[in-house]
Amino acid sequence: MTENAAFDWRTFLLRWSGEWADSLRDGDVRGADDEAARQARWLGFPPASEERIAAMERRLGRRMPPSYRSFLAVSDGWRHAGGFVWLLAGTGEARWHANESQLAEMFEEYLDEDADAEELREADLWRRGLQLDVRSDATYVLLDPDDMDEDGEWAVYSWSSWLAESPRRYANFLTFMRDRFREFHSLAAHRSGGEPEFANDTTRELDTRVEGARLGALRGDWSQAVRELDEAGTYGRPRAAGLGDQIRRLLGRGSALTFAGLVTDPRYASDLLPVLVADHAAQSHRDDSTLAFHLRGADDTLVSLAYATLEQVRGGTYRYAAAGPFGEAVGRARELARWGDTDQAWRTLTNALPSWEPLGPDHLVPLGWLADPLLAPLLTPERGLELLSTPRGGRTGEPPEPTAGLDPGGLAWLADPHPGDNHTSYRFVLVEGVGPEELPGRLGDGNDTTLDEPLTLWEARRRLWRDRRESSSYDDRPLMAVGRAGAGWSFAFDGTPAHFDPRRFVSPAATASAGTRAVVVWSDLAARHGKPSFHLSVARDGTEEYAFTYADGAIRRTGDIPRALAPDRHLAAPGAEAERPLLDAVAEYFGVHLPRHALRNGRLHTCTTRSWTRPPEDGETYVVIRMG
Repeated sequence: MTENAAFDWRTFLLRWSGEWADSLRDGDVRGADDEAARQARWLGFPPASEERIAAMERRLGRRMPPSYRSFLAVSDGWRHAGGFVWLLAGTGEARWHANESQLAEMFEEYLDEDADAEELREADLWRRGLQLDVRSDATYVLLDPDDMDEDGEWAVYSWSSWLAESPRRYANFLTFMRDRFREFHSLAAHRSGGEPEFANDTTRELDTRVEGARLGALRGDWSQAVRELDEAGTYGRPRAAGLGDQIRRLLGRGSALTFAGLVTDPRYASDLLPVLVADHAAQSHRDDSTLAFHLRGADDTLVSLAYATLEQVRGGTYRYAAAGPFGEAVGRARELARWGDTDQAWRTLTNALPSWEPLGPDHLVPLGWLADPLLAPLLTPERGLELLSTPRGGRTGEPPEPTAGLDPGGLAWLADPHPGDNHTSYRFVLVEGVGPEELPGRLGDGNDTTLDEPLTLWEARRRLWRDRRESSSYDDRPLMAVGRAGAGWSFAFDGTPAHFDPRRFVSPAATASAGTRAVVVWSDLAARHGKPSFHLSVARDGTEEYAFTYADGAIRRTGDIPRALAPDRHLAAPGAEAERPLLDAVAEYFGVHLPRHALRNGRLHTCTTRSWTRPPEDGETYVVIRMG
């Protein structure tokens, strides 16, 4: 006997019947049969004898699958199989559908010439299936004799004409009935009017499991918690979805998580509303109607807060804040991320996470930081798992292994093409002993020495062309990202420089080095136009100490170049293969690095520098483009 055939149908069906009877309100009973079922606390019928089941099988010409057979031996049919099947067939009503609905033709119309075997078999279901629905709300339930497992179980398919989806498959009849029991619970739990209260043995058991899942999640056992919450959610338990969405958001599951009403609860809005708004901003493309839908039931104050937060998120000005020691760590993490040290920013957050306190009993994990333009880029799928696995909220447990940092250190990573973009030309300035906030004054032209708000690389490029009304072939003033380049160094970086022209190039190293030391690197060794180039210049106290430029197949040197940086050591076979050792040499000699994750995925302050090219000389031609 299979496990499904041995299932205790009577206990299961008695519970279902009793909970259905207790859930009814005045006016819910459809007729005399329902009233009789309510009084008897039994949705079923008398059991079918073995002789009656055998007669049915002779009539249909097939032996019935084990789980349906064992069900019939307890109840010969069933009323209210969920919310949309009002009568399910017993031995007398089950019949071959034989395309009575003519749905086979409709599903076949959807097939194209590339339809696979599964799609063809699905369309033919309406000709071969055994129909179990007797009365329903335009819902069909068919047992499929051609979809049979090793235990002789037939798959069940359910389809409703008012749902825009393919027939839903269940492995067997028992699986289908369990799902109908869950549907009954979910509909009863979500109905309006709440009298009598929908509470019974099943809801109490599930709510106990939800609370256990909540405590487990705070201890770091998120995987077991999400399984329990997902199961309780299918029954419509009111806390399950809101708690589960918090876990799912960090797992990267789902694109429209709403936190199931928690976002409009004043206790949780400060943490959950910003991430809901940020996700909306990322997906809405300025259509804000869905945001109002997710805020239904909220008061005017909260709705106003949501739209104000939306403007901050779209403008990149939202700032996440939290209370207590964790909130203090958030401030430190933002400052680290602001200048590119995203790995240390993440460690700062996770080290403080055990001190984080929930805002209420349905709060599992801090999420508002995912709306912060500086903190949100810290998240990766691996880091989401680390955060969820860290005990917090006063709970203890085994802390997880820290995830690996995202920045490889050094400079050699610059030789690797950006994913999806083979362009590897770049330039940067390193200045020793000054903070990145001082770089605009050292690199600007006197008219523009401001530090702009943090931007992504894409936003910086768009801003550059949006704000620039005039460009010249002799004017090369890049918008550069700035940050920290290691102990005692700051950087300014441009990942999409103009074409390197050694005849007109002017290194900014000398002007940037007043009272300190500055390094300039411009690399296009992997040039797609076939003319690789590389430049290094080092200046101290306003004077260039040494430099070399490789261009047009030749090396030009000035000053006493340290042996570690000597171009002859690295450019004997010039080209892209020389780039990585050159970058390694610069990184090791000066003790610097650039933050890959912040430059590629995060947001950094920017500044516009003076031109990296000299003005035109007499007789030289140039082009000026003005935009209205």
